[in-house]
Amino acid sequence: MNAHQDWDPRAPEVLADPIAAYDRMRRRCPVAHSDYLHHSVFRHADVTRILLDHKTFSSQASRHVSVPNSMDPPEHTAYRRLIEPYFGPDRMAAFEPVCRRLCADLIAALPRDADVEIMFGLAHPFALRMQCAFLGWPDSLHEPLRQWIHQKNVATLSGDAHAIAAVATEFDQTIRALLKVRRDAGDQAPDDITTSLLRETVDGRPLAEDEIVSILRNWTVGELGTMASSIGIIAHYLATHPELQDRLRRHPEQVRPANDEILRIHAPLIANRRAATCPVRLGGTQIQAGERLTLIWASANRDETVFGDPDEFRLDRDPSLNLLYGAGIHVCPGAPLARLEIEAMIQALLAGTRALEPVAGQPPMPAIYPASGYRQAMLRLRRT
Repeated sequence: MNAHQDWDPRAPEVLADPIAAYDRMRRRCPVAHSDYLHHSVFRHADVTRILLDHKTFSSQASRHVSVPNSMDPPEHTAYRRLIEPYFGPDRMAAFEPVCRRLCADLIAALPRDADVEIMFGLAHPFALRMQCAFLGWPDSLHEPLRQWIHQKNVATLSGDAHAIAAVATEFDQTIRALLKVRRDAGDQAPDDITTSLLRETVDGRPLAEDEIVSILRNWTVGELGTMASSIGIIAHYLATHPELQDRLRRHPEQVRPANDEILRIHAPLIANRRAATCPVRLGGTQIQAGERLTLIWASANRDETVFGDPDEFRLDRDPSLNLLYGAGIHVCPGAPLARLEIEAMIQALLAGTRALEPVAGQPPMPAIYPASGYRQAMLRLRRT
């Protein structure tokens, strides 16, 4: 264990209010070392530098290969070219009616004029149904997937490599079973995205099953937790900002940029990783080749030198500065899907209510790292 510790990412005061803790670290120690997260990077300029310089800061920062997240060019390029069309305009146009219908159904099922725990009452069901609908997975996977995300977060926080590997293996077995069903069905396999991946090629050869499993794991890990967090964060923010809530009811076309700004203020995804390929100085700290870095999105997107008052909601900001979906060659390919789903859900929530209100005496409980947002958030829904 390295004796030098600039901070403890798992300290009770950090876990109790992570956004405030990251704000303090950004001002006090912009590149901070800990045994758990290695070099944590808090400032917008430093995070952006890392994202845009993939030669100095490699994505190969894990012991396990992740397609294409942990790859660098030229290997990354071929897989990225394969993946991007799955989130292109044609796919989004085809999925939008399904997406909006699911959102309408979820809102219709909410109780009228009642207090609702928004995470388990709406946010998690939303993320699970959307993911399964987009990939063509059965509804019977909703609960196993929810349990898997919880187990993954617990294992990640513990830092137990064996527990993390066991959770990954369990998920992979589920995906392999879905692939087997489609292979066995042959020409009768459902015409969905999961089946489509079985027909893909890269560098002139069919994708290996391990590669397909890795792609689907990345999409699911990246989708379920952050999408549920996003809905909880935005719903609570609107409940505590009634003027904005009313404005968005009158102008639903502003919901999408408003979502991005709210999620800049309170990030649904805490961090990502990189590794230095050579000695480099970053934020006044000397980083050696091979050392790992943790990019704290939840801090970089609140950097005062870029955004002024980080808690001020503004729709006139330069959207290119918002790192919600990353930047550079690893910018999130699923951003069009995420934006569509979140917009559809928030528009449906606002259209189906006349007011969202916080519940007096029941403040939200923050999620535990690596999750963000809330574990629990009570809201009063006054229905139309």
